[in-house]
Amino acid sequence: MARTNTGLAYPDRFYAAASYAGFGGSPNSANKDVASKFSNEVALILYALYQQATVGPCNVPKPSPWSPVEQGKWKRSASSFAASGSVSIYLLKNNIDDNNVNSLRSERDLDAFYHLYSWQQLGNMVSAEAMRLFVKILEEEDPGWYSRTSNSVESVRDVQMNHNSNGEPIIENGNSFAETKTISAENGSLMEAQDKDIVLEGLGPVVVYDQWVSPPIKGQRPKARYEHGATVVQDKMYIYGGNHNGRYLSDLNVLDLRSWTWSKVEASIESKSEESPSPVNIAPCAGHSLIPWENKLLSIAGHTKDPSETIQIKAFDLQTGTWSILKTYGKAPVSRGGQSVTLVGSTLVIFGGQDAKRTLLNDLHILDLETMTWDDFDAVGVPPSPRSDHAAAVHAERYLLIFGGGSHATCFNDLHVLDLQAMEWSRPTQQGEIPSPRAGHAGVTVGENWFIVGGGDNKSGASETVVLNMSTLVWSVVTSVEGRVPLASEGLSLVVGSISGEDILVSFGGYNGRYNNEVNVLKPSHKSSLQSKIMEAPVPDSVSAVQNATNPTRDLESDFEVGQEGKIREIVMDNTDSEHMKSKGEETSELIIATLKAEKEELESSLNKEKLQSLQLKEELTQAETRNTDLYKELQSIRGQLAAEQSRCFKLEVDVAELRQKLQTMETLQKELELLQRQKAASEQASLNAKQRQGSGGVWGWLAGSPPQNADDA
Repeated sequence: MARTNTGLAYPDRFYAAASYAGFGGSPNSANKDVASKFSNEVALILYALYQQATVGPCNVPKPSPWSPVEQGKWKRSASSFAASGSVSIYLLKNNIDDNNVNSLRSERDLDAFYHLYSWQQLGNMVSAEAMRLFVKILEEEDPGWYSRTSNSVESVRDVQMNHNSNGEPIIENGNSFAETKTISAENGSLMEAQDKDIVLEGLGPVVVYDQWVSPPIKGQRPKARYEHGATVVQDKMYIYGGNHNGRYLSDLNVLDLRSWTWSKVEASIESKSEESPSPVNIAPCAGHSLIPWENKLLSIAGHTKDPSETIQIKAFDLQTGTWSILKTYGKAPVSRGGQSVTLVGSTLVIFGGQDAKRTLLNDLHILDLETMTWDDFDAVGVPPSPRSDHAAAVHAERYLLIFGGGSHATCFNDLHVLDLQAMEWSRPTQQGEIPSPRAGHAGVTVGENWFIVGGGDNKSGASETVVLNMSTLVWSVVTSVEGRVPLASEGLSLVVGSISGEDILVSFGGYNGRYNNEVNVLKPSHKSSLQSKIMEAPVPDSVSAVQNATNPTRDLESDFEVGQEGKIREIVMDNTDSEHMKSKGEETSELIIATLKAEKEELESSLNKEKLQSLQLKEELTQAETRNTDLYKELQSIRGQLAAEQSRCFKLEVDVAELRQKLQTMETLQKELELLQRQKAASEQASLNAKQRQGSGGVWGWLAGSPPQNADDA
């Protein structure tokens, strides 16, 4: 069955289309594919849109035809790009030697070559619009392109991000540059440094706190990707799966955090699982979560090409090097990707995500890893709105924090807290430098500090690294980076490791207009020494800030208790005085007690009303959220129906225009038919009159006495 071209979202759909069109792999072979698949005009339009989407608006000035110096400089510049898309397409279409761009002699050829090479006619068109137009034109030229795509097709991103045999990254113009060791400057930007400045034991290039550093990496880097899973086990960072140019990956790579050396894990697959004797299928995935448990790596959920109905738990055994699918019990959640998975003791807490039909979720599920049994919970309070690509963390083994994420139309920067003992949602007040809305960010905890890196808001990447003190709920900015760097990406991973007794944060991958496979390291000045104190101290004392913000009704109860204690003190004082004045004190004491009882009953009544009103407001808010979700679904459905009706109306308008044209033709034919009928009637009448005159012979015939001729004689 052919796949529909609606299966991928942007930008993945664009990169799949670009790969199919030939913008990938070897430049020369790729552009021969472009030249052979499409007409001259279409191939050039596709190239211009591809450059606008991937590079941006062109700022190459046109050389003056009257200035040989400018033309010579520009031709030399163009010669260095003779293997690039525009030049190759143009040369192929015009049979020009690609090793001699100077064969462009005429001003007409030079002008055409300039417009082709510069794609300047697209102006400041945004990247997303260029992607959309590229796919639209491709679908008009080749409607079945998506069904003919192959997993072996590589996009031009592979050329940009792959490494040669010397471990040097390849850039777009075909030139390579050597790997440089960098440290972070005061303003957060990356700058070069000499080897002698960064040679340290254990932490390698990390010489300062709270600054991102790009360490010197050895070994073959994994393919650039985002939405992958990452975790650390015994000073080794494992990377599994992810998304590269719209294709899901299934490779497992490991980075040794002591030697900074990459290696690929050659994993095998169990011949059969507990559920079925048939071979286990470990499908490539993205948007999953990677959690260490005992001697295994657990891959939970994620998007796949052929999604299952429910979430699957894949396990990689670190001792045997084999993948397997674990059998679970209970009602498993629907399959999804972009969810958060948090390890709390021996249970996994799963929240939100997006299912295979792109429906956003905000349900809560718990998997007991001891019994592998699923449970779903309906927590009280108002949960976060449906979302995916958010971040989650656990504090004091009791409070689950959810931050950010996105829907189909917007991104969030709200913070929600779930009390895992009371199973109650709350939305506490954030303090400090609250981060901007974002989705696709990554987070990791160091003690009571929750570090957040990357993400974006559909407009730009988040450049700052922020930290939340989970005890006080105060945000602060750790550092910022400048420019379009991998740290300001969506779908990157962030893990925490410990080397030489110090914690380090390690980020990998991400997407910020290009797929990344860079590794960056930060040594936080926020220490994890508070962690043991938090765990040893009673939970209510260590998380008082979260508790106070979690249950507003509790504050009203404490105020009532304080007021009641004050009244009791007054009673004791009055009773002490009344011992000296028994005759008058008894009446006063009874009056005070009656008054206090009345006030107590009144306060209890007010408290019950406040509780009832709070519950009613929560229910109304939940209903409003549900109605809002239903209305949004209805809106999407109506939009789809409207689009179908618009298409049908357009078709009807075309049919009506054709019928009008046919009616006009029929009216002309009708007039011609009536004219012919009148002419025929007149001709027949004239013929009849002539016969009558011939048969009568006239008056002279009667006078001459000539008898009339019989009809037979005639």
